[in-house]
Amino acid sequence: MKEPHMIAANRLNFSGGPGALPEGVLRQIQEAIAVVPETGLSLLGISHRSDWFAAIVQEAENNIRTLLGLPDNYHILFLQGGATQQFSMVPMTLLHNKTEPADYLLTRYWGGKSLPEARHGGAIRALWSGEAWGFRRLPSDKELDFSPRAPYLHYISNETVEGLQFRRVLGRDGVPRICDMSSDFLSKPCDAEKFSLIYAHAQKNLGPAGVTVVVVRDDLLPEGPSHLPGFLDYRSHIAAHSNYNTPPVFAIYVVLLITRWLMNEIGGVENMARINQSKAGLLYQLIDESDDFYHGRAEPADRSLMNVVFNLATPELEQKFLDEALAAGFHGLPGHRSIGGVRASLYNALTLSAVEELAGFMNDFRRRNQSRR
Repeated sequence: MKEPHMIAANRLNFSGGPGALPEGVLRQIQEAIAVVPETGLSLLGISHRSDWFAAIVQEAENNIRTLLGLPDNYHILFLQGGATQQFSMVPMTLLHNKTEPADYLLTRYWGGKSLPEARHGGAIRALWSGEAWGFRRLPSDKELDFSPRAPYLHYISNETVEGLQFRRVLGRDGVPRICDMSSDFLSKPCDAEKFSLIYAHAQKNLGPAGVTVVVVRDDLLPEGPSHLPGFLDYRSHIAAHSNYNTPPVFAIYVVLLITRWLMNEIGGVENMARINQSKAGLLYQLIDESDDFYHGRAEPADRSLMNVVFNLATPELEQKFLDEALAAGFHGLPGHRSIGGVRASLYNALTLSAVEELAGFMNDFRRRNQSRR
């Protein structure tokens, strides 16, 4: 049977989001949209109050707990509103009646989105900003003077727009660490027990938009304010087992399928990390050995394994590259609208063979256009 076109095209999806899904997961989704065998109903028509869906949520929680090696004092929630809602929920919960400011890192696009929302909840300070370096690098430990009295530290683990990624856990013990891992969650081990709260929206490595995974430790919440609306209170969602209001059944089901794929086909996040390192290493080596035909945006020590961001010599040559790449079947390569350039996003489901095909195209394009630099 011929592979459906939509699945074949998905294989070369280098978009910064929504990212590619594993081909086997896509096939399972197709079948479930028609009918979920154990229910006799379409996935799109199954009640969020059904026993079937309660079991889906429980298994997804268990799988994430296993993949991260989390102990029982963490809750795993499936919420809505994306990372953007978490930009507000975190300070609303943790800055109430606090006199000391929370520490935030301004590492560029998503870090910049989180700061103004946090100021609505209370006092914050920008502990470090990469503006002076054009947001092409991340801070070293020597540049970070973490406050021992801060209510929490907040940072973005991977900046998708600039192609920057932290390879270490920041902060100091005794101050809650809050991290937006939307674009590299479950792409590698992350020392999850060092964090008080992790959030990740499902448009990169976890599935389609519509659900946000929140991992929160018990000791973070007892002192939370009492005036929060139920929908914006983590404790409400914990008590309702991620069913406080009508949840996105479809998106949560896809997250479950992704966790099964990671566990059963990939073999866990350690193996996923090795695959992701191979994919990114292939492109970065090509860029570094291109005699500056391609030049990476981020400093090598801070390069993202998820988002390889680079430029060509002129805007005209970049556009030619993007046009020919799209005609050759490579989707989603234009850089973010805020900085332009080229961005190859290498999320979990994008295969090494797809990256090898892109590398082959890049080498051929260079050969044909070397004189146009």
